[in-house]
Amino acid sequence: MSNHPVQTVSPSGDKLKVVLAVLAVVAGIVGFYFLSDKPSLVRASVLVAGLIVAIALAWTSTQGRGFLTFAKEAIRETKKVVWPTRKEAMQITAIVFVFVLVMAIFLWGTDKLLEVLLYDVILGWK
Repeated sequence: MSNHPVQTVSPSGDKLKVVLAVLAVVAGIVGFYFLSDKPSLVRASVLVAGLIVAIALAWTSTQGRGFLTFAKEAIRETKKVVWPTRKEAMQITAIVFVFVLVMAIFLWGTDKLLEVLLYDVILGWK
C-alpha cells in the first residue's frame, strides 16, 4: 500500500476567475487614472467598483475561499496573542534603544581604531 500525497486539482474555471479578478483590479486602477478630468467621486467610484468586482470574482474561486479561510484563522490566532502592557512595551523599547546606542558607539570606536591603525601606524599618512 503506497502512501502518496494527493494533490487536488482546481478546475480551469477557478484560474479564469482569478485572472478576471486581477484584470478587474487593473481596470479599476486604469479607469481611475483615465478619468482624471472627471470629479473625484466618479474616479473613486470606478476604482471601488473594480475592487468590488475583483473581490466577488475571487470569492467564488477555490483560491479565494482558501484565502478567506486563511484570513479567518489568522484573526483567530491574533486573538490568542497575549499583548504586552504599555509599561512592558515602553521598557522593551527602552532596552532596544539603549542596545542600539551601545552598538553604535562600539562600531564608531572600532571604525576609529581601525582608521588610526591603518592610516597612522601602517601607512603613516597623517
